[in-house]
Amino acid sequence: MDIAFEWQAQFHILRPSIHARRANIIVKFQDLYGFTVEGNVDDVNVLNEVREKVRQQGRVWWALEASKGANWYLQPQISISQGIGLKSSLKLSGFVNAITLKKLIRKGIPPVLRPKVWFSLSGAAKKKSTVPESYYNDLLKAVEGMDTPATRQIDHDLPRTFPGHPWLDTPEGHAALRRVLVGYSFRDSDVGYCQGLNYVAALLLLVMKTEEDAFWMLAVLLENVLVNDCYTTNLSGCHVEQRVFKDLLAKKCPRIAAHLEALEFDVSLVATEWFLCLFSKSLPSETTLRVWDVLFYEGAKVLFHVALAIFKMKEHELLLTHQVAFDKIRFMTTNTISKQRKKQETEVMKELDLRLRRLNSIRTNEK
Repeated sequence: MDIAFEWQAQFHILRPSIHARRANIIVKFQDLYGFTVEGNVDDVNVLNEVREKVRQQGRVWWALEASKGANWYLQPQISISQGIGLKSSLKLSGFVNAITLKKLIRKGIPPVLRPKVWFSLSGAAKKKSTVPESYYNDLLKAVEGMDTPATRQIDHDLPRTFPGHPWLDTPEGHAALRRVLVGYSFRDSDVGYCQGLNYVAALLLLVMKTEEDAFWMLAVLLENVLVNDCYTTNLSGCHVEQRVFKDLLAKKCPRIAAHLEALEFDVSLVATEWFLCLFSKSLPSETTLRVWDVLFYEGAKVLFHVALAIFKMKEHELLLTHQVAFDKIRFMTTNTISKQRKKQETEVMKELDLRLRRLNSIRTNEK
């Protein structure tokens, strides 16, 4: 039984009067892509509700597959009124007869269908079809053993990419991610490698299942979906996006923008990572991939939609914030900080040592 549902079942019978205590109980479990998620019981219940909606939406996709064929989503518009025979439990009575593909995608692509839908709708399949079938393997053979600033930075970043993940943080996962990143660094020397791409490529590997498909998804993302020069040496495209976002924040959320400006807080300090990592480090993986569903179909505008939504959702809390670093925080000395560092250093080194021994054990077993 899924641990999330176990917790939901255990707490279903408790009285509302203990809601505050229940909210303080922390639950940990793995999500669909192997990442550890933690939150209180209410968070888990919300996640279960969202998952149920995704499952219901999945029935729509499967019904369309059965009715219109495996590649129905390549049609410009989809109609659900033509003899699909969906069950009433899907509660589709409020939907208009003609549902566009855009609306279906915004409600979420079923995880099992996500690889092939992404590959077709993003343009990755078309891009791959323009080169010889052996392109990816030939590229890897051609660059094997080559040493560049990009390959050195990639090697440096591999163990820092989603540490602790049951597959990505293993020699096999590191090797697969390295091949995708190194391969692309030679395909596009203007981009080469930029920190942030490691997280994007890692998540693509988890979704697409094969290195080659992940490579082509990365290629279409950088060459067609995102704005030019987002990942080049000077990050000029990223800087442009940050200025655009700042302007949009002022127009769409003027109170927040004015408040942050009064605090002399630059939103790019937060939003740059969102745009470079495409929310892969900031949102749970299942949420991030819902964003990417839309990203690969509608383009980079979704990044602005999501970033603005995050600020809007937190508007109340943000408007209550002040410059508290010195006004509200009690006096601290360098000695106090040093003592805390020594206290935490032992635990950090223990965790790193355990991780190293785990990786060495895996390498030994593979020999």
